[in-house]
Amino acid sequence: MDSSPPQTPPSGPRIVDVLVPVALDRAYSYRVPRGLDLKPGDVVSVPLGAREVTAVVWAENHNPDPRLHNRLKDVSEQIEVPPLRAELRTLVDWVANYTLSPRGMVLRMTLRMGEHLGPERVRPGVRLVGPPPQRMTPARRRIIECLGDGLLHGKSDAAREAGVSVGVIDGLVDEGTLAVEPLPKPPAPPAPDPTFVEPDFSPDQKIAAQTLREMAAGETFAVALLDGVTGSGKTEVYFEAVAETVRRGKQVLILMPEIALTGQFLDRFAQRFGVKPIEWHSELTPRTRARNWAAIAAGEAHVVVGARSALFLPYANLGLVIVDEEHDQAYKQGDGVHYHARDMAVVRAHIAKIPIVLASATPSVETEVNARKGRYMRVPLPSRFGGQHMPQIEAIDLRRAPPPRGRFISPPLAEAIQYAVERREQALLFLNRRGYAPLTLCRACGHRFSCNICDAWLVDHRFRQRLVCHHCGFSIPRPHQCPHCGAEESLAAIGPGVERLQEEAASLFPDARTMVLSSDLITSIETMRAELNEIAEGRVDIIIGTQLVAKGHNFPRLNLVGVVDADLGLSNGDPRAAERTFQLLNQVIGRAGREQGRGVGYLQTYQPEHPVMKALVASDRQAFYDTEIELRERTLYPPFGRLASMIVSAGDRPTAEGFARKLASAAPRDEAVQVLGPAEAPLAVVKGRYRFRLLIKSARGVDLSGYLRDWLAVAPKTRGNLKLEVDVDPQSFL
Repeated sequence: MDSSPPQTPPSGPRIVDVLVPVALDRAYSYRVPRGLDLKPGDVVSVPLGAREVTAVVWAENHNPDPRLHNRLKDVSEQIEVPPLRAELRTLVDWVANYTLSPRGMVLRMTLRMGEHLGPERVRPGVRLVGPPPQRMTPARRRIIECLGDGLLHGKSDAAREAGVSVGVIDGLVDEGTLAVEPLPKPPAPPAPDPTFVEPDFSPDQKIAAQTLREMAAGETFAVALLDGVTGSGKTEVYFEAVAETVRRGKQVLILMPEIALTGQFLDRFAQRFGVKPIEWHSELTPRTRARNWAAIAAGEAHVVVGARSALFLPYANLGLVIVDEEHDQAYKQGDGVHYHARDMAVVRAHIAKIPIVLASATPSVETEVNARKGRYMRVPLPSRFGGQHMPQIEAIDLRRAPPPRGRFISPPLAEAIQYAVERREQALLFLNRRGYAPLTLCRACGHRFSCNICDAWLVDHRFRQRLVCHHCGFSIPRPHQCPHCGAEESLAAIGPGVERLQEEAASLFPDARTMVLSSDLITSIETMRAELNEIAEGRVDIIIGTQLVAKGHNFPRLNLVGVVDADLGLSNGDPRAAERTFQLLNQVIGRAGREQGRGVGYLQTYQPEHPVMKALVASDRQAFYDTEIELRERTLYPPFGRLASMIVSAGDRPTAEGFARKLASAAPRDEAVQVLGPAEAPLAVVKGRYRFRLLIKSARGVDLSGYLRDWLAVAPKTRGNLKLEVDVDPQSFL
């Protein structure tokens, strides 16, 4: 009998659970190779099927399934970037649980630059070091002249500047005329200087600024609603909270609803702090995005200004979140993960135990209710900076003062614009409709041009000479004859768009300089910023714009705003229609009279007696919110109740409708939850897919996400062409 002590079995390899940024909810187990010390949060590269993907170690797996031991793959490598902090991983789990989205899809938003992560690759530079080449060509001469200063130049930059190919440079390197050297790493972004310019505040602004400074200094979770009228200086006030956070060595995130807003904002930030902040939005080049991502993760980016996706970046030391124009519906993500950036920003602040500021002149009803109940601290700015008055608002009853036939600008509004132009002031014509006309029909046979794959009319775009679907992008050249009856020159444009308004304005005011601001006419963010600068510098007399002009822009000479169709937003089944119309019209009229003169706004309407119009004309914001909140509370709509929607779509109507009915019949019975539908969606066909909607309504205290999760567990599964989208807290009801 062997008396030697029993041998300890060798410990097996470490196993970690890795979350991959694909549409999967669960993490996969991988072996950790010897010599690799991985912890939760580490960014790694792992094999997934036949490809390598960037992923994140989510947890240590102490009890792996022994049956899978021989089937597990190894982690390929650890990527040299800072690990994702626990607070960000918690946010990913929370958002996925709340929105019923796969965790991998939420993680994907934090790893947007996954293919570019890791140390920045060394860029080659070239320097003139040797004698001229034996064979001189015009191209070689140009590159030698370009590098004649003897300094190190980027290889591709030098080729572009000299107008030659990179091959010309390579040839000169081979001959010893040029030498290749690595370019130095770009320096870290300079830190904002909190004392660069000390602002001159009004008494109201001083109180608000001090309140926000104290909140930022508290370094604990708190929510403040910076509630200031348009032109009250909300930006300058919350800059004081930014300054306090920067002094404390922490990072600041400023969310904005539109990247178009960032141009003027960056300039205002630089005037206050001496440097521009880091940007994050879809218009950045891949290299810039990768560099900014790395700076944010390393804590080198002190202030980040970005669109909603910036919320999920891996901040090293986040100390403050600001949500500007918090009421804006652009904060709602409409595809993929259906999250609302404002609400998730509050969640992130709560997880990180940091303060958050929500800023708006027209807060969302949800935020207003939270402020009234004391959950959020209200920081008021009740008057405009510099003693400027709020615009006077008048309603033009189109039943009594209609425009001439074929026109859309009423005589009183036309007269007011003429007077403003004569005084060398700017006027704004607002219409939330892109293109020339929303409908084109044939006078001979009545044929209406509609999209081939959507349940929508084609919009006439005269500038582009095309008829376009605004839902899927389908377009055709503007025809000269009716495809249905063959009649020539019989097509008529019905209704106005901003392009048609410009045509009318050019006819009514031939000496005025006009400009159309519309998202479909702007090719890049640089173009947008250039056009906004033209307006700010006074090189435009009449601005014609969509909702693009309603948000955050400052036009010093603008004193008149005319809303061409004030009723437009009220004519749909959206339960938030009144709120959105009030916010939009209040914001756009608020562009007037911010720096000089007395602003005035005109509302062309067929419903001057509507509560929204009456509240706007009376400048009685309190009355509007009182009415809207009382209605929401009585009907148990948010924030007094919860909503979710399910959208079923398929390539044919019977399949979509049949599945939607089966889905509804599988809904768990709960007296606190009401399932409405299925019903055909208002926009019944989009991109060739037939759509049916279910609306789920519950009391506020119900765990609606949990109810939906239980429902989907027993519901029939989608197959083939069927698709099911779940949207918790929906903002769109189309």
